[in-house]
Amino acid sequence: MLNIITGAVSLGLLWSVMALGVYLTFRVLDYADMTVDGSIVTGAAIAAKLLVSGINPVIATVAAFFGGMAAGMVTGLLHTKLKIPAILSGILSQIGLYSINIKIMGKPNTTLLKVETLFSMFGKSKYAVLFCGGVTAVAFVVLLYMFLSTSLGSALRATGNNEKMANAMGINIDTMKILGLALGNGLVAFSGALIAQSQGYADMGMGQGSIVIGLASVIIGEVLYHRTSILGKLSSVLVGAVSYRIIIALVIDMGMDPLDLKLFTAITVTVALSMPRIKNFVLAKLTALKKHTGAKSTAKIMKKEGEKV
Repeated sequence: MLNIITGAVSLGLLWSVMALGVYLTFRVLDYADMTVDGSIVTGAAIAAKLLVSGINPVIATVAAFFGGMAAGMVTGLLHTKLKIPAILSGILSQIGLYSINIKIMGKPNTTLLKVETLFSMFGKSKYAVLFCGGVTAVAFVVLLYMFLSTSLGSALRATGNNEKMANAMGINIDTMKILGLALGNGLVAFSGALIAQSQGYADMGMGQGSIVIGLASVIIGEVLYHRTSILGKLSSVLVGAVSYRIIIALVIDMGMDPLDLKLFTAITVTVALSMPRIKNFVLAKLTALKKHTGAKSTAKIMKKEGEKV
């Protein structure tokens, strides 16, 4: 059981970087970005190609980040300059990235089993992924917190909160959207590079459903670790990503068919998204019941007082 939990936490930390990218676009920028399913593979493909070519793992992983940024910029330009709807612009980028990713690797998948990676640089320790993933995730939380606390980061948050108000304040809305999408997909691609190095291969199918996993991590984190500060919200994404992976690992250990994981994830996200509405509904019913009970009690008391008189 300990090995299962340790593996889930390690994988959750790697995926948490992707979840931070989803949080940046989905929550901060208020943009439903479908590019994620393609950009995570782009990061893995770039890192794998460079690693196989003998490039230093650190350089290969950083290059993956910039590759993801380029993908996000394309989505932003399609939306802001060509006025293509947000969801459709992400889908178009995702479709285009499928061919680009194959071109980058030259084939549908690339193995990294005999190649030096970020994790092999720490030796053969089974905690290498846990340590490296933890340091990377915390570092990105701190960096994002510092960025969102600056005037540029505040402008990005203002754009997501209220575009019209931000525009009235002199903020270039289009630039903020492009910047947010570039940074978000850069983080997603960075995560893809880490995941590819951890599992020992990059594959064209590894990005399927990534956006749902990212949303699940963000929403579960908000439910389990609700905070109002910027740092608290970013930290909740890490909690959500790790918690999601632990849940998945436990349900598989209990006998769930891995083919049902996508359905399980969809149900989990649906329930998590519905929690505020369900909570409000239950509270409203309890309040109504309390008022009704109180009214009946008052009527009984008045009736007794009347009988005494």
